Amino acid sequence: MESKNLEGKIIKGIAGFYYVHVPDKGVYECKAKGVFRNDKKKPLVGDKVILEILDDDSKTGNIIKLLERENSLIRPAVANVDQALVVFAVKNPEPNLHLLDYFLVRMEEAQVPVTICFNKTDIASEECIKRYTDIYVQGGYNVITMSTKTGDGLDVLKAFLKNRTTVLAGPSGVGKSSVMNLIYPDAGVQTGEISKKLGRGKHTTRHSEIFCINESSYLMDTPGFSNLRLPDMEERDLKMYFPEYYKYEGECRFNGCIHKSEPQCVIKEKVSNGELSKERYESYLLMLDELQSQKKW
Repeated sequence: MESKNLEGKIIKGIAGFYYVHVPDKGVYECKAKGVFRNDKKKPLVGDKVILEILDDDSKTGNIIKLLERENSLIRPAVANVDQALVVFAVKNPEPNLHLLDYFLVRMEEAQVPVTICFNKTDIASEECIKRYTDIYVQGGYNVITMSTKTGDGLDVLKAFLKNRTTVLAGPSGVGKSSVMNLIYPDAGVQTGEISKKLGRGKHTTRHSEIFCINESSYLMDTPGFSNLRLPDMEERDLKMYFPEYYKYEGECRFNGCIHKSEPQCVIKEKVSNGELSKERYESYLLMLDELQSQKKW
């Protein structure tokens, strides 16, 4: 049978095998050609590739070309991400806003748009929900509120995911797994099918995987995070990763103001009068101190 080439997306990589989803045709088990090793290029989950079909019936092939990446993340190791969805609870547990802000800075640095999903609205007051929502809407972020228990907000979330490749992240205990199960109940089935084919199911959860919600929408679930490191940057650059600060660039008295101890600082003034979030500014100062401490060493 004459071989043919197709374009697809890597949805899982394990033990030298890559599972490539080809729209309207399914998932192919592939090996990467030696040319990648020679070029020191390693395929990532999320990579768009050209594969040579070896057998359509058994869904096997070879990856013969990596297409150009739009972006890539180190943690999780994934390429061509359109957006990130970070889930936090509004209550039980109370959201760790500093942790959320660290995540937002990392995504700003990677130039990956982020939407924040506040879950568990069914057990929180309207005042509580509004407080957290306002902080991040003010910061320029898209915010979705929902309850996995009642299903409130699910339609908005599904519309947000449509025709995109999305990384799903969030700390443990916030209902991230419940969000995943609501969006794509067959995630466990898909994982099981690939595990059965490979015969090494006990190892699969340690690897990155993208789930095909439909033929044009992909969702990547990631392990929970408890701490995050800042990207390597100069302390003067941190303000560029806070969108609500960047828009006031040049309005402080001193050029190069880092919004910490300088007089006539527009950012400090706006935090004082409530125009900018006090919580976000506290996160900013913590990160600034971290960068300054790193520089000393």
